[in-house]
Amino acid sequence: MPSPASDSPRCSVVVPVYRNEETIPALVERLDRVASELGDLEVVFVVDGSPDDSLERLRSRLAGGSAFSAQLVVLSRNFGSFSAVKKGLEVARGDVVAVMAADLQEPESLIVDFVAVLERGEHDIAVGVRSARDDPGASVVFSRLFWWSYRKLVQPEIPPGGVDVFACTRAVARRLASLEESHTSLVGLLYWLGFRRAEVPYERARRPAGKSAWTFRKRVRYLQDSIFSFTSLPIAAITVVGVVGVLASLSYGAVVLGYWSAGRIDVAGYTPLMLALLFLASCILIALGIVGSYVWRTYENSKRRPTSVTMWHERFERVTGSSRRDST
Repeated sequence: MPSPASDSPRCSVVVPVYRNEETIPALVERLDRVASELGDLEVVFVVDGSPDDSLERLRSRLAGGSAFSAQLVVLSRNFGSFSAVKKGLEVARGDVVAVMAADLQEPESLIVDFVAVLERGEHDIAVGVRSARDDPGASVVFSRLFWWSYRKLVQPEIPPGGVDVFACTRAVARRLASLEESHTSLVGLLYWLGFRRAEVPYERARRPAGKSAWTFRKRVRYLQDSIFSFTSLPIAAITVVGVVGVLASLSYGAVVLGYWSAGRIDVAGYTPLMLALLFLASCILIALGIVGSYVWRTYENSKRRPTSVTMWHERFERVTGSSRRDST
């Protein structure tokens, strides 16, 4: 891994890259504009095992020279967006460290706004809050449902539209990168850390090219990781259901006993008995699944495996396009 330079850039932008070959040229152009406005910018591109030509296009574009210095971190396989961002936070050298998606749905001016907010010294974290979005209808519905569930079940202080991009001081970035957890939520960890937060509104644009890898299945998995990592609500729900079930069983048992004592029960009902058994068995399986999810995540974290593995790490100086590569 390259040793960090003695001087720190004004801002580092961490960009996870996965299936973004079509947006690479426009992405670099936008970052050039940010660099010209900030004067000193470092961009950390983390290629998360992307199966397309994102890596080749990115290396070719950076080798041609840019207005910012860059680090190109290539992971050995696809570890997920959380792991890619965390790797970028580990190597970023800027006084302010921002996270930006490569799909061009967030305006590049948001990075400048983040830096302006954090350089005042009154806040440690700046999060982007969507004031409007130009997305397909189904995507909007799923997103609202996801973040509504997230706020209700995990962390109520998160903005209603959720958090996709954020920036923080280098000290906070180091704290965030040092948290050794797998199968968790980056946004959840960011809010768990605390610190002084500021919200910066922006309008989310429609994706100009390509297809989002953030599928409904991944959203559900991410919500599960968030719930099981930050709240004991499912365990509490199981306990409440169990207590209610015991009380209902005792009440129903008293009624049945009363009818039996009065001689009003001739033949035991087979259908109600089977329905009750099936219902209770299903509840037990659900409870075991919830408890198992907690146990599995505890087991996974006990292995102490790294959240990602770097295949190589390359640095590009600004304008000249010269580079240095370190393989691992």
